[in-house]
Amino acid sequence: MKKIAFKRIGVLVVAAIVLLAFALPLGGCHRARKVASFDLPLTFDEDRIYEITFWAKNDSNITQKKIYQSAIDEFEKIYPNIKVTMKSYSDYGQIFNDVRTNIATRTTPDVCITYPDHIATYLTGENVVVPLEQLANDSRYGLGGSEVRFESVKREEIVDKFLKECYVGGSLYALPYMRSTEALYINKTYVEAMGYEIPDVPTWEWVWEVSEKALEKDPENPDLYKANGQNVMIPCIYKSTDNMMITMLKQKNAGYSDENGNIYIFNDTTRELLKEIAVHGKSRAFSTFGISSYPGNYFNAGKCLFAIDSTAGATWIGSKSPLSDIHESEIRIFETVVRPVPQFDTENPQMISQGPSLCLFNNGDNDRVLAAWLFMQFLLTNDVQIAYSKTEGYVPVTEKAHNDATYIEYLNSADENSSEFYSVKIDAAKLLLDNIGNSFITPVFDGSTALRSAAGNLIEYTVKGVRRGETMDDKGIDDIYEKLIKLHNLDLSEKKQSTGNTSQGGDRGFIGVFNPGRASSAQSSGPLPAESVALLVTLVSIWVVIGTGFLIHVILKKRLKKSR
Repeated sequence: MKKIAFKRIGVLVVAAIVLLAFALPLGGCHRARKVASFDLPLTFDEDRIYEITFWAKNDSNITQKKIYQSAIDEFEKIYPNIKVTMKSYSDYGQIFNDVRTNIATRTTPDVCITYPDHIATYLTGENVVVPLEQLANDSRYGLGGSEVRFESVKREEIVDKFLKECYVGGSLYALPYMRSTEALYINKTYVEAMGYEIPDVPTWEWVWEVSEKALEKDPENPDLYKANGQNVMIPCIYKSTDNMMITMLKQKNAGYSDENGNIYIFNDTTRELLKEIAVHGKSRAFSTFGISSYPGNYFNAGKCLFAIDSTAGATWIGSKSPLSDIHESEIRIFETVVRPVPQFDTENPQMISQGPSLCLFNNGDNDRVLAAWLFMQFLLTNDVQIAYSKTEGYVPVTEKAHNDATYIEYLNSADENSSEFYSVKIDAAKLLLDNIGNSFITPVFDGSTALRSAAGNLIEYTVKGVRRGETMDDKGIDDIYEKLIKLHNLDLSEKKQSTGNTSQGGDRGFIGVFNPGRASSAQSSGPLPAESVALLVTLVSIWVVIGTGFLIHVILKKRLKKSR
């Protein structure tokens, strides 16, 4: 009986090994199928019906969705054989996650609203994103091409700086769609009542001074703040703390990262900035979206003097804002002015360039890719560009649109009482148009999204820490550094002292690299497909069976020896 049992265990182990052998190739079936690189067709087959998908983003703004749909309808009139299906999102992060998840099964969209740092992650898949140089330069179907049925924008008509932002690793992988920057929205009425003049280019020193002053209580009613006569006052709120940290470092000529994935952010300049932020975070003169919520809501209610947010968000900001998120009864009447984000050097202003771009995915069908490319170009035509830019404080990405009589008239029609011509929105757009040369972008690489999150967390952790009573000295900041290095898988295991060149990391900064191999699934690859999860569960189960069988085998063998 013992010999029979022993043999059964052996058979069980062998069976498990056989199952494992079959499971491995089975798992391979669910990996991303290999697709050849895109090859531009000699001609476009106009007799064939193409069905392409477009993943778009609108900020819960129904007008934007209508503009996209109108563009699709007009495009389909020009190309009746190309059918475009749009999937609408309200969040860029969700688009990013969905694309990453769908790469494995080659079910990505044909055209997608995106950002260059997202594309850098998509490029880790083979032939996933189509490089655009060949398409853009083609005399027939390229930008301004002779065979394109509509008036396609020429390459030289796209703002050169915006086009350069679409290069990843030295190759063109996107076309710009809209551009924005960040702005300082100021409650002019309250600030001037406090005795301050508003400079053309505010400094951080000025913003901090006015913000601390705004915390003074009314001597006749200590429950209220003197500046606004209310019991709530958060003088300065920054919407995007990642942009805040990145912009401050740029203004200080300090290190952040480079396109090779080298990380310079944990430097002495960052340390000093965090110490200053801690002072105003502790006094509650400064807060963030992550801590207090959307700055526009406090601003419109007269509970915030300085709201720092995207120019694309201008439609939500100000007493007369057409898209205000708070109840009418909470709104206070005041004058809003738009200024560049606070600077350290007013002679050399720096502001971040941001806004969505368009990328093209390779589905393995060259003709379908070409059809999608034609639709991508259509989104850069004047009618689409100008209509979309009017919905928020966006700026069209083409010189052609900037010089269009319709757009010029729009910019000259500012009216605080109008929804279409809302003055704060138009002033925000003009801010970027006047400062294109002062705008900048950050290097993109696989992992730059994680680094951007870490940049914002530096400020969030600092402000939350001081409000919990923590001390933001060198040790306190070192603790934050270590937490974020681990959280975002920023591999600083081989730390090197920087040379002191502030453009590469600051005085005593450390250089590290992003290590995608160590990244968590949530940060590097998104949720695993169901097939992958099932495969992993199967493999783990098989190994458990093998281990159990081996253990029983050892026990029975020992008992057999004893019985002899």
